[in-house]
Amino acid sequence: MKLNQLRPNIKKPARKRRGQGNGTGNGTFAGRGCNGQNARAGGGVRPGFEGGQSGLLMRMPKQRGFRNPNRVVADIVQTAQLEAAYAAGEIVSVATLLEKKLISGKNAKVKILNDGEVTKSLTVEGVLVSGAAKTAIEKAGGIVK
Repeated sequence: MKLNQLRPNIKKPARKRRGQGNGTGNGTFAGRGCNGQNARAGGGVRPGFEGGQSGLLMRMPKQRGFRNPNRVVADIVQTAQLEAAYAAGEIVSVATLLEKKLISGKNAKVKILNDGEVTKSLTVEGVLVSGAAKTAIEKAGGIVK
């Protein structure tokens, strides 16, 4: 086999040559209809134009505000959930929260909020903690790193 013998696997269909006379089937108007705006070179209307009728985007109700596409939503865990799920002296981290199915794991951040009493001494690592939750955990003899 030589380079000049290589052929593509799929043969490309020949492009239609318009305006080559009436014998081709694409003569006279060259497949562009009977004149008018779309028959002209560079003719046609912009996308979304509805012939002077008020466009679809203009007719839609306007939603105010802004939705941040880069917003990061935190999974929220309450201190009452920690009290129920963890034994005294255990480490609270993203991995252990996933094991105990307190978080889903689809969000990048986890935050502990204060809701309920903490009586066990827990060690919290690698998790965001609210101020009230931090004081409640430290009051029970726990550590927040």
